[in-house]
Amino acid sequence: MNDVVLIAHLVSACVMVGVIWFVQLVHYPLLAVIPAQSAPAVAEKHQRWTSFVVGPPMAIEGISTLTLWAHTPRGVSWWLTWANGAFLATALLCTIFLSVPRHARMLEAPDELVGKELVRTNWPRTIAWTMCGILASVMVFQGMKYE
Repeated sequence: MNDVVLIAHLVSACVMVGVIWFVQLVHYPLLAVIPAQSAPAVAEKHQRWTSFVVGPPMAIEGISTLTLWAHTPRGVSWWLTWANGAFLATALLCTIFLSVPRHARMLEAPDELVGKELVRTNWPRTIAWTMCGILASVMVFQGMKYE
C-alpha cells in the first residue's frame, strides 16, 4: 500500500508542478494583458475550467500527504513527509489568501493591475509546488532504494 501512496503522491505533485509552471509562465501573463472589460468573462471561465484540472490532483496530493504523515514508508525519511506537507500548506495558503481574492477581483471589479498582481503573487505557489515535486521524487527514490 505504501508504494501506491508514494506513486500517487508523486504523480499528483508532478501534475501540480506542471500546472503551476504553465500558469506562472503562460496563463497569468495572458490574464495580465486582457482588457479590463473582458476580465469578468475570462475570470469566470478560468475559475470553472481550472477547477476540473486542479481539483483531482490537489485532492490526491492532500490525501496522500496525510497518509504519508500517518504511515511513513520504510526507507523514507520522516522529515521529508513533513517538509513536503509544509510546502503543500504554503501553496494552499497562498492560493487561498493571494490568488483567490485576486481572481474574485478580476471577476467582480477588474482593473489593469489585477493580472500583474496574479503573476507576481503566484511565485510563492510556484516555488512551493516545485518543492513538493522534488521532495516527492526523493521520497520515491528512498522508498525504492530501501526495497
